[in-house]
Amino acid sequence: MAELNGEPVEPAQLQNLALTNYGHFTSMRVDDGRVRGLSLHMERLQRDCRTLFGTDIDPQRVRELARRAAPSTGSTTVRVTVFDPSLDLGHPDKADDPHILVTSRPAGALPLPPLKVQSTTYVRDVPSVKSVGLFATLHHRRQAQLNGFDDALFVDQEHVISEGGTWNIGFFDGSRVIWPSADCLVGVTMDLLKAAHDHETRSVRLDDLTNMRAAFATNAAIGVRAVSAIDGIELPESHAIIDTLRKEYMEIEGDLL
Repeated sequence: MAELNGEPVEPAQLQNLALTNYGHFTSMRVDDGRVRGLSLHMERLQRDCRTLFGTDIDPQRVRELARRAAPSTGSTTVRVTVFDPSLDLGHPDKADDPHILVTSRPAGALPLPPLKVQSTTYVRDVPSVKSVGLFATLHHRRQAQLNGFDDALFVDQEHVISEGGTWNIGFFDGSRVIWPSADCLVGVTMDLLKAAHDHETRSVRLDDLTNMRAAFATNAAIGVRAVSAIDGIELPESHAIIDTLRKEYMEIEGDLL
């Protein structure tokens, strides 16, 4: 399903999005008509819209359009993409008429199997914005997969860990949950888990991994997913803290879309 401003979308209407790749989005898992962290998703869309287009977006209108893509029962992933179809490549300063593209796909069953990831040096452009510009993310993911891993883990020049391509990462040092302190796209699922479970935020380097007892990835689509290897360092495929975080996340009541 794909609709632009509540109407069936024509291929020509997506040409500008495909060619300029300027816009932002959020992806929500809708379970039986409810979304965990719905207000955080709406805040993200409002914040990013002001950053990229200098204007506001109506969250109630977004919810109305998103409801059309989500059945009242079952699980669906709904993506809301905001872009200006009239954007001129030579004058992006004139882009101030954002449109709302809503797409949906079936949501996978949870939990997903553990991830094995390869570290790569990369810091995304404008990390605070959930941008549609996914070239670097997919390039690094492809390279990691060609090397036998499932995905890429981003680090800076000093080997400070920030995030995965489409997910946040957290660690357990044997006593508490650790979230990396670094420039990254702060995910809704990470924010919800921070509110649900005691934690510490601090810098984590690749050299620190030998002191970690477990690692996990989070986003709205995967919930909490174990990370079983980073480069050549193996971590447990299952751990009590991961089970606890999954339980706490699943116990968060979703809001009606």
